[in-house]
Amino acid sequence: MEKQLFKRHLISIISAVALVSSATGLYAQTPEKSDIDEQYIWDLTDFYATKEAWEAELERLRTDISQLTAFEGKLGESAETLLEALDTGSAYRKDVTRLSTYASNIRNTNLGDPKGQAMMGRLQALFQAASAATSYMAPELVALGKEKIEAFIGSEPRLEKHAFFLRNTLRQGEHVLSPETEQVISLLRTPLSAAQGARDMLANAEIEWPRITLSDGKEVHLTNAGYSLHRADPDREDRIAVFDAFWGKYKDFESTFGVTLNGEVQANVAMAKARKYDNTLQYFLSGDNIPEEVYRTLVNVTNERIDVLHRYFELRGRMLGVDDLGYHDIYPDLVKTDLTFPIDKTRDYMLGSLDILGKDFSDKFAEASMDRWMHVYPQPGKRSGAYMSGAAYDVHPLILLNHQDDYNSASTYAHEWGHAMHKVLTNENQPYELSGFSIFTTEIAAIAKEILMQEYLLERAESEDERLFYLGYALEQMRGTFFRQVMFSEFELAIHEEVEKGRALTGARMTQMYSEILKRYHGHEKGVMNITDREAIEWAYIPHFYYNFYVYQYATSIAGAAYFVDQMKTGGEEARDTYLNFLKAGGSQHPVDILKDAGLDMMSPAPYNAVIDRMEVVMDEIEAILDKRAK
Repeated sequence: MEKQLFKRHLISIISAVALVSSATGLYAQTPEKSDIDEQYIWDLTDFYATKEAWEAELERLRTDISQLTAFEGKLGESAETLLEALDTGSAYRKDVTRLSTYASNIRNTNLGDPKGQAMMGRLQALFQAASAATSYMAPELVALGKEKIEAFIGSEPRLEKHAFFLRNTLRQGEHVLSPETEQVISLLRTPLSAAQGARDMLANAEIEWPRITLSDGKEVHLTNAGYSLHRADPDREDRIAVFDAFWGKYKDFESTFGVTLNGEVQANVAMAKARKYDNTLQYFLSGDNIPEEVYRTLVNVTNERIDVLHRYFELRGRMLGVDDLGYHDIYPDLVKTDLTFPIDKTRDYMLGSLDILGKDFSDKFAEASMDRWMHVYPQPGKRSGAYMSGAAYDVHPLILLNHQDDYNSASTYAHEWGHAMHKVLTNENQPYELSGFSIFTTEIAAIAKEILMQEYLLERAESEDERLFYLGYALEQMRGTFFRQVMFSEFELAIHEEVEKGRALTGARMTQMYSEILKRYHGHEKGVMNITDREAIEWAYIPHFYYNFYVYQYATSIAGAAYFVDQMKTGGEEARDTYLNFLKAGGSQHPVDILKDAGLDMMSPAPYNAVIDRMEVVMDEIEAILDKRAK
């Protein structure tokens, strides 16, 4: 549980990677723009006026760790004592997350800067010490029992903000170990995270990535970010060269990546067994009280309707004019466009798309998006991809982008602001203790904003080609965010089950397992797409496999987002208010219950079938346009 909570904490600090791309934690490749307006560089002085102020706060929190142990053995003395203990812990966590938000965002603007690395290293030590200092709490609360805890809640109104935490701890009581064991596990938190650190260091810093010369004579450096940029090259021979060189380099390190991912899986399986869960999936879903049925229904429905994905690939081949579709043909745009999406225009598009959410919401976004909450453009050493960092409750969220003035960047902007506005509404309506929303819900909020902006632009498309461009992007979003993430989820479950069955998990075995799944999803045996041994190493490229049953939430989220958008388009103010109440709920309930209150049952096949149906409707429209042109 300790490792699981620690990873959730890190993900809450750096949440929500742009979903169409799988590249995270990599270096931004585009050179720094000159003369950037400070409007597009975030202002971290709202967190701490200086780094010296951050240092002073770090030292204070080191000293104050003793406050966290002061209540050991005393939680059952009275409701007032329990309240004081929980308030002390909340205040400490709130201050630590503010520290970490500041430090992590300084580091991520220059990953090569040892000062930023050192700040995060010092914080990790503080996290571990604080975790060890509070390891007594869960066992002690479980020992008090439901009757006494409920009596305390009933007698002390100020405990209400802690009630969800208390009841949730009791819910997981059978998996809480003795205080001594919990402390030992808390001390193992850092070594249990070593596999991910080793993988990231190898992939992002130590491998000598190849350089190749493209058909136009340009030499390109195929780092992880360079691959993301050039895998969509319009020249097919160039794409093939990119794939050959890039995946060939990963293949050279297959065994080492196998060791790191096996280390991660072995640690996960061991922790699930130690905590007496039936399996590792159940363990990682338990924190948010997500039934296994959600995960397994998602995978089953996707496999039942895999023909829709195959139809998409056949349509992609038709639009690209390619008969022998290969994995290297997945990323080029289906429709070329000269449209550009500079940051100011992107903001205007997003603002226009928010009318459906009412004036109050759009006004909040209009004001926030003009404040210095964003780091917008790439620069040397900057972390690539995008995220929203909203863990600092008393301060505003931060958004890291690598804006390229293209539509993918515009969609990413909408996505990350979806997270940020979710955090704004949550913090306005929930106390700190209930503000920690789940990835399961906030991805819905983010993708809903992508869809809203997409439909806003579709309605205003000035030509058939422009309409085809947005429709093509929508298709690729559904492939990348739904089908691809379910494929990852199926692989992730398979490798954990492999270890649970006592089988060896090597790099070669993972390549074999991934190849089988990759071929099924892409219709290899049916002649839809040719999958070769070359790309079967892709599992080593995906950092999300170290986030532990995280990626399935992308797929559930696009289903939920499509549901809410459709409801708001047809349901008027009532549907809008239902959606806004969903955002305001934050972490006040378990995510499945929050969604059920909003009319969405994620355990049923309905939401997953709905997003697949949506994909078919988009393909119907594209094919109708193409058929008309062919006459």
